[in-house]
Amino acid sequence: MTAQEHGRGLEEAERVELTVGAVAPGGHCVARVDGQVVFVRHALPGERVVAEVTEVHRGFVRADAVTVLQAAPDRVEQPCPYARPGRCGGCDLQHVAPTAQLAWKAAVVREQLTRLGGLTDAELDALGVRVEALPGGSLGWRSRVRYAVDGAGRAGLLKHRSHEVVPVDRCLIAHPAIQELPVLAATGTRWPDADAVETVASTGGDVAVTAVADGVPRTVSGADRVGEVAAGRRWTLPASSFWQVHPAAADTLVAAVLALADPRPGERAWDLYGGAGLFAAALAGRVGEAGRVTLVESAGQGVAAARENLRDLPRVEIVPARVETALARRRITGPVDVVVLDPPRSGAGARVVRDVVAAGPRAVAYVACDPAAFARDVRTFAGLGWRLAGLRGFDLFPMTQHVELVGLLLPAEVLGRDPSPTGSDKKGPFLT
Repeated sequence: MTAQEHGRGLEEAERVELTVGAVAPGGHCVARVDGQVVFVRHALPGERVVAEVTEVHRGFVRADAVTVLQAAPDRVEQPCPYARPGRCGGCDLQHVAPTAQLAWKAAVVREQLTRLGGLTDAELDALGVRVEALPGGSLGWRSRVRYAVDGAGRAGLLKHRSHEVVPVDRCLIAHPAIQELPVLAATGTRWPDADAVETVASTGGDVAVTAVADGVPRTVSGADRVGEVAAGRRWTLPASSFWQVHPAAADTLVAAVLALADPRPGERAWDLYGGAGLFAAALAGRVGEAGRVTLVESAGQGVAAARENLRDLPRVEIVPARVETALARRRITGPVDVVVLDPPRSGAGARVVRDVVAAGPRAVAYVACDPAAFARDVRTFAGLGWRLAGLRGFDLFPMTQHVELVGLLLPAEVLGRDPSPTGSDKKGPFLT
């Protein structure tokens, strides 16, 4: 007899037959069993499945679809044997056809902007929310893979919402050069003194392996510095430093930021959370010799990379500080014309948004890796009289639930100059 027949809630490891509902953040779909909310992985909307409960929380449970009784038209066979319930948690959507993955992610973005951002259906329709694929397909794209190491010294990937390591013989979304590296257990390699193994196949053609123990990286093969090519420049940075993991991501994001924010000669621009300076370099190329770009970054490795890679751009000032501190303590001050925000997954936050608006830019380009955090910040902008005027979504992480957004935020009075939701004036693009 099931927990429902007893009148109780679902219990961990219990299996229940259910009909799957709409998509939800985190690679889940929403279902309900006797009024109880169930977030189901490895499922598609409209499917009838047998789901096994994996976690029980107050108000909801999590579950994996372990048997599909009625499949949705967009279901496909997972190409990777590890992308299944109870195994690797890295790929959330391998069971979903590639074009349907784009629609899935667009639906999540739309839901978050409605629920957390306060946008209406009409506003979202005007924005034309969609997610665009990048070149290269759904497999073999990930240029940086961090493998965890288990107690036996085997490198693998983590289960979903777990620290348990799943030893794998190959990761199919990894760059082909990474797939060929002899780092996994299937090759006989063991890492008894490492907590993790980081692998890189850069756009500049470098391949490197780094072992990490107690947070300290040690180069195992290849160079400890790699080259990347983006925004018409070659970048050199430590193999263990941050860079976009999709080979086409950097140029895609730069193009979107420039198209939406439309920086012009002689303008002043801020690149906040600037990292190695990808957007700062692109902004400097647009504002020219008469313009000025200020980059703010708190991570020492990012600051060092920016100083090295932007040394030929004297009009770029690098401020080593937390963005909140730099704004609050007036280490950077307005007036400013264009601001690029590229915060961490937690978002910029209300304090940064308020200080950016107070500086009086004409436009803010917001690069977001989490739709929920982005939506919350959009709502803060709206409370200060700004509106989301343009939005691009990109599938930088195929086969996973992650999506990257680039939004254009403008003061409401600027939006009022052109009521057409798809129009643009001579000052630059609005909605795309």
